[in-house]
Amino acid sequence: MTSSDRALARPGRASREGPDWVASAIFAALVAACFAAFFVTQRLKHTPTLVQRFELTPSFSPTHRGQLKLEAISFKLSHAERATVTIVDSAGNDVATLVRDRPLERYKQFSLRWTGRLGVAHSYTLTTTPSGRAVLVPSISGPLAPAGEYRVRVSLRSQHRSVLSPRTFTLVRR
Repeated sequence: MTSSDRALARPGRASREGPDWVASAIFAALVAACFAAFFVTQRLKHTPTLVQRFELTPSFSPTHRGQLKLEAISFKLSHAERATVTIVDSAGNDVATLVRDRPLERYKQFSLRWTGRLGVAHSYTLTTTPSGRAVLVPSISGPLAPAGEYRVRVSLRSQHRSVLSPRTFTLVRR
């Protein structure tokens, strides 16, 4: 009788080379990975997102007949940062740059408006809402953007990251 036959003949003694040992090792690794994933998930749940409280008007019409002629955009950042705010079409193409490398304060709601025009802002007007919130209105002299769905992209300079608004808004041309 060979040594492997003797190991098989003895019940209760498993060989370290058998399939039971490999399965136990894989199971232990999966359990450890699940615990690690749990703790990482808990940490991520309590980490504030980079861009918070995105607020958008669901639709607007920049034409002379439209009730809402400007798209209202508002958000706050979890860290003080230099931000670029861009309007992006449904294909992911940049349509308008509202602000470039603008310093924004941490946890302060930043509000701006888009006129529906294509291009890059060359000047700004600062207005105030009836509730007292300061609103930046970029001046863009390009043609009106086509009707369709758009999103806002906030690019954070020092973090080398961009965040796309979770919802879209619609530009209506009548």
